[in-house]
Amino acid sequence: MPKMKTHRGAAKRFKKTGTGLFTRAQANKSHILEKKSPKRKRQLRGTILVDKTQQKMIKKLLPYI
Repeated sequence: MPKMKTHRGAAKRFKKTGTGLFTRAQANKSHILEKKSPKRKRQLRGTILVDKTQQKMIKKLLPYI
């Protein structure tokens, strides 16, 4: 059986935590920022955990990370 390839697009977007879960950046922070309030933009700055329903799929995309 050949080695599995890492999905490079996913590798750039997700990081693994110490407990084996994945984190991601929040959406809506790349453009059309003028109409968004400073509070909203500030709260979008951080990272959040990927939803538990998606964790299994991300794990398949990133087998060695």
